Amino acid sequence: MRISRYRRFQKPVEPLYQVNEGIRAPELRIIDEEGKNAGVMPTAEALALARERGFDLVEVMPKAEPPIAKFLDYGQFKYEKEKEARKQKAHAHKVEVKGIRLSVRIGEHDKQIRLEKAKQFMEEGDRVQVEIILRGREKQFGELARSVIDKFVADLDAQVGVKVDQPFSRMGGRLTVVVAKK
Repeated sequence: MRISRYRRFQKPVEPLYQVNEGIRAPELRIIDEEGKNAGVMPTAEALALARERGFDLVEVMPKAEPPIAKFLDYGQFKYEKEKEARKQKAHAHKVEVKGIRLSVRIGEHDKQIRLEKAKQFMEEGDRVQVEIILRGREKQFGELARSVIDKFVADLDAQVGVKVDQPFSRMGGRLTVVVAKK
């Protein structure tokens, strides 16, 4: 078996609408091209009426009882739906967790630089993971490391206003806390 190094492009899943002969329901509630309710009629009759008027019969609400179908141009309808999905995707901001690494022996200036960077991440809408990794003999000073993190979070709270998303945790020599903007 050969494993590809490249990720395959996955097309986004789009809602599939049943069109014309693909509609399986025996009866449909029809909405005509002007948006008016044309009543309930058998699928074959509705399809013939749609063809006569030069439109496609598209099932827009399959779970309704009976399913609702519209007379419309399917190509234009599909284009509008894709355009809507692209617009939503463009406006969506994926929240990421950005990391800020401190040390037990961190200097005041370095701490101020990291505070500014954390503040910048929060302004962009991301969450911030503050961590300290203890090495060697530092592992016995867990309480000191916790006080450094607590002071950093307090300073960040004073500047930006934060809430703790994931409380303080210690796994071996790694101490972390995740905070987000209020």
